[in-house]
Amino acid sequence: MKRTATRLADGRELIYFDDDASVNRGVVRELLDRRELPPQDHASELRYDPLLDEWVGIAAHRQHRTHLPPSDECPLCPSAPGRLTEIPADDYDVVVFENRFPSFAEDTPAPDPLPGGDPFPRRAGLGRCEVVCFTSDHSTSFAHLSPERVRTVVDAWADRTAFLGALPHVEQVFCFENRGREIGVTLAHPHGQIYAYPFVTPRTSRMLASAEKHRSSTGRNLFADVLAAERTAGDRVVVESAHWTAFVPMAARWPYEVHLYPRRQVPDLPSLTEEERDDFAGFYLDVLQRLDNLFDTQLPYIAAWHQAPVRNGRELAYLHAQVFSVRRGVGKLKYLAGSESGMGVFVNDISPEYAAEQLRSGVPASATARENDS
Repeated sequence: MKRTATRLADGRELIYFDDDASVNRGVVRELLDRRELPPQDHASELRYDPLLDEWVGIAAHRQHRTHLPPSDECPLCPSAPGRLTEIPADDYDVVVFENRFPSFAEDTPAPDPLPGGDPFPRRAGLGRCEVVCFTSDHSTSFAHLSPERVRTVVDAWADRTAFLGALPHVEQVFCFENRGREIGVTLAHPHGQIYAYPFVTPRTSRMLASAEKHRSSTGRNLFADVLAAERTAGDRVVVESAHWTAFVPMAARWPYEVHLYPRRQVPDLPSLTEEERDDFAGFYLDVLQRLDNLFDTQLPYIAAWHQAPVRNGRELAYLHAQVFSVRRGVGKLKYLAGSESGMGVFVNDISPEYAAEQLRSGVPASATARENDS
């Protein structure tokens, strides 16, 4: 893998990650951004919710971000004569760049006081948000990448996790992919994002608190015990490889939800060995292709990497990925209705054991539904 960094016209960083380590892009004329862009203007802030003990981001400038452009106006495709995009090169393998409409940014100023004063804490939304383009091919998806390309993406995730985690105001790095309009994706090009948060997220804080409680009572790691229990039970395991296990969790919240764990406890992506990264490439493609085979249409999903915070709880954490979909059947979506949205209590319409069996067998859930209806 070859890494080449440059800058866009408004000063944002852009990095090319090429599959072939012999590629020599350099900072050549063809890589320079020729657009005339206005200076970046961020006004992100964090407001504290004392009822839930959580920080909420307020980023009003994102209201004007690009929304579902036609394919010939995609800002993530390579630049071409007469059409300049976010990527100056005429082709690329993997590209990472600072988001033009970030939820958090490094140069965000402190918020102005509210009229009447601030009854609860507020602070600047310091952090960083990056876009990860997995391929220059607008019409494909992650599940159809080559194992070599997935390996480059993993290296890019690890590179950015290490860099962003070293920033003084960052407490946690989150790599993720949203796919499908049903999820809320506003750009169809195959891409993901990376958020560098200035706090430890509520979900991670809760998981680490559970892990601390488990360690105090058993002396063992909670995540490792969950993985061992799922492998022993076996009925929710979807697929295994030399270094990874994918399973549907026993208390899955989403109709189709798969967790992917390395066999070895590591805190984050940079801690994976070369062998673990190589093995993950084909393993992950297998999982995504099984998910795509469930229905007659491409499965909408969120793929989320759970990594250790930068400073605290690293010995308790256990790197793992979570892939889940809002689709529960042919033409049916899992909406977060009253119980889920109002009270945070999920009710799943699909049993985890059934979902795992469908993914193991490779028999489309849509075909099973038609058989049951006949």
